[in-house]
Amino acid sequence: MPRLILEISLKPFFDPSDGATRAVCGEILRQWMPLIHDASSVAFLLWAADGSEILDYTGRMEDRFEWAKWIGVGSEPAPGKSAVGNLRHDAVCLHTRHWPYRENPPEMTYGRLAAVVRTLKEETRRLTGREAAVGAPFDPGPEFAESSFKYKRHREICSGNAMGGGQWVNCAARLKGDSRAYAGFPDGIPDGLSLGRFLGRQSQRFLGDLGFDYIWFSNGFGYALEAWSVTGEIFNGREFNTKAVGEVRKSILGFWSDFREECPHFPIEARGSNLSTGMDLSSHGSPVREIYNGGFNTIAPPNSPWAAINGDYGLELVGWMSHIAELPPGGAFPFRFYINDPWWLNSPWLDRYGREPHDIYLPLSVARVNADATISGPASLAMLTVDDSFGRMPGEIPPEVMSHLRRALADFPDEPGLLTWIYPFAEYHEWTFGTPARINEVFFGDWFMRSAINQGFPLNTVVSTEGFLDARATRPGFFDKTILVCPAPDAGSRLHEALYQHIMHGGRAILYGPLEHADPRLLDLLQVECVAPLSGDLTIGTSLPRDLLREGAFPRAIKIREHLSGGGAGNRLKPGATDESELLATVGDGAGQRAFAVARKINGEPRLAWVRGALCEEVTDQQLPRKDDPARWFSAERLMRWVLAHFGTSFLFEKPTLPTPDPLILTARCRNALYFSGFTPSTNTRLHWRLPEGIPVPTGCDVLVGGGHGTLTLPRVWHRECRVFIEQDAPGEVSCREFISGQIGVTRRLLVRGLVKATLAFLADTTAPSRRPQIQKHDADTYPGFGVPYACEETAPGLWRATGVTGEALISW
Repeated sequence: MPRLILEISLKPFFDPSDGATRAVCGEILRQWMPLIHDASSVAFLLWAADGSEILDYTGRMEDRFEWAKWIGVGSEPAPGKSAVGNLRHDAVCLHTRHWPYRENPPEMTYGRLAAVVRTLKEETRRLTGREAAVGAPFDPGPEFAESSFKYKRHREICSGNAMGGGQWVNCAARLKGDSRAYAGFPDGIPDGLSLGRFLGRQSQRFLGDLGFDYIWFSNGFGYALEAWSVTGEIFNGREFNTKAVGEVRKSILGFWSDFREECPHFPIEARGSNLSTGMDLSSHGSPVREIYNGGFNTIAPPNSPWAAINGDYGLELVGWMSHIAELPPGGAFPFRFYINDPWWLNSPWLDRYGREPHDIYLPLSVARVNADATISGPASLAMLTVDDSFGRMPGEIPPEVMSHLRRALADFPDEPGLLTWIYPFAEYHEWTFGTPARINEVFFGDWFMRSAINQGFPLNTVVSTEGFLDARATRPGFFDKTILVCPAPDAGSRLHEALYQHIMHGGRAILYGPLEHADPRLLDLLQVECVAPLSGDLTIGTSLPRDLLREGAFPRAIKIREHLSGGGAGNRLKPGATDESELLATVGDGAGQRAFAVARKINGEPRLAWVRGALCEEVTDQQLPRKDDPARWFSAERLMRWVLAHFGTSFLFEKPTLPTPDPLILTARCRNALYFSGFTPSTNTRLHWRLPEGIPVPTGCDVLVGGGHGTLTLPRVWHRECRVFIEQDAPGEVSCREFISGQIGVTRRLLVRGLVKATLAFLADTTAPSRRPQIQKHDADTYPGFGVPYACEETAPGLWRATGVTGEALISW
């Protein structure tokens, strides 16, 4: 199992006695012992303050420092200001002021902090036999502690506006000189010194003197000059300032180089931004590739905890997949789960999530494909945090969370899922920093995919372009069972050639975005041509199967904003196109019409689909784009899910109204089974579905069969194995249940009920001693395993079928 990181504040350590300190450490370890036992190693991320304790450090252990002892914003904003932009300035709340977490919180000295670090290591060694590492965070904002360095003495480093004007540290800032003594600068700060050099030298002394093992860059620090918004130094919401990208890139990399010159050996771990690689590139000029490959001894960022707050799980998933498509040397990436908050008076496991584990199963369904055609998962699990805002450690949380973490890791994907995203990691960097810039396409791609996932596109697997090319060369059939998803590759590129050959030899792919740079052979395959683009307020039509609404109808108006969508809709079917290309969706302005989705069959088999797409959202002064009114405007991102029908795969939702949020469903593969992990914001939503194997009947579920589809009433959160698929004409309810073994040599049994002259398909377990399952007729009078067997045939590797099955069937292996 991966390394376990337990994040904790200093709040539980209010009693400075050695016995009390050891008792707190012991309680942490006791609560999390099952995971500690499983983990490859153990670490603690100790939230002492906001990193100002590093900036202010003089080298004297007796010095006091301002620590994270508050509930609410640590550094209170000036009168008349707020730490968030949408609050009244006279509001009294956690974002405008703070309260002590207990009466008379103790003072903290550097010596006391060093004692906590030392005791965490000693007690871990004594109670578990493991060595523990301890990390120290540096945060760019005002959230966690009072900071005279950032907000009084050196306001020149705070140019960002993420939590109010002048509240966010710019990693590329330069300091004004002062004469105060610091551990790394005993004669004071020279005027114009870079923050990277100052923080690096201070960190070298602080981490070494106090016994820390690594530093954590929090909340996007080091990845962008200000990393929380859809707009930034490069994109102002209306246009992209491509002239600025080079200077921004240089300034960010300058910070990393300066920091590393002064602090050469301590590992750096980082939160990264709440956004994705493409979003950060196009809005903030963030050189993720150079940070990864710059020799800075760092790892990729974890999944963002922001989704617990705003419910934008598509953003969390797209952000994480984009960050792990390529990795720094060492190939490690972390997973992080938000269980308590030590400052903002909430405990997400208990309140925001309501004890539901969707933010465990969704991200832990994400599979990264390596260049050697293997799958890798996270190298560490971080628990943010084990204590709450009052310094308590609620005992009910660890066992509840651990059970789901262990289940998710046991079911972690071992091959590509239903869909695999070929992420253009290198291309996006070239399109941002190269000439001519195609930065609007970079912006569009990730925001479009984020909205597609939020609208039910069942994507779980990611691989970079280079990783795809290498993996395909290593194992040519590795991607045969998955549908590849990517922007249309450039003409003459290695990706175009590989994708073209994949499609022509039986593979499947969905392309999205503009086709202006596509290879002529790809355009010929789709039978489309490039023409003058349309944009603005258009009408849309589609022949695709669509979701069912109990009230209302999908609008026919669509808004295409060229600057947000990588251009307009600029393609149409070629004159004389054959019926092997099907026009699935069009947009028009009354005077002209353009192709918006096209599918292509080859030798009668569905092989290729293309969706032009658009970002159907508006960029305002808010941190994230605002979705167009669904009652008035069609959402183009929904077409990505609907177009799956071309490949015999259908995920259609039946929901009360258009504004009812769509479910998220990720579809992974493990031990040859499909694993569906989902989150349903409204439990009044039903799923109508089928796959090429048949109608899925997940273990433990009941599916209404009729009209070639199955209908499943969705719970709020679900994580289900699916090995059984059925085809039958008769309508009715079909169920699949775990059943007892009852027989030596039988590992598992599944009982399928409600079959009427059905064809039953079964995905055999790759861990079973025999790949051939036994499918038998079952009734209450027959002992398990002694029923009449059905003849079954392996129609594809690992896929067995039995025909003419009626009543109950027992599947054993």
